[in-house]
Amino acid sequence: MRKLKLIWDFKGPDAATTAEHHNIHLKEYITAKQLPLNITGCEVLNDMHAIAYMVVEEVDMKPIRDALKPHRGQVYNDQ
Repeated sequence: MRKLKLIWDFKGPDAATTAEHHNIHLKEYITAKQLPLNITGCEVLNDMHAIAYMVVEEVDMKPIRDALKPHRGQVYNDQ
């Protein structure tokens, strides 16, 4: 089954802090919805841009996308 990485972008001087906080809410959503995957995280891309992300199974993507409204997505490569 293909996995997709849903991504939320945060920009500005507080981007890293905001991404870390958003990641907490993504983990809470996974727990509340009892999703099969528990892969989330955040990455600082530079001092003004950070992302939070959640990895989901492709079959679960549409309702999660509609509920959480990520900014973008890509195929997840877990290697």
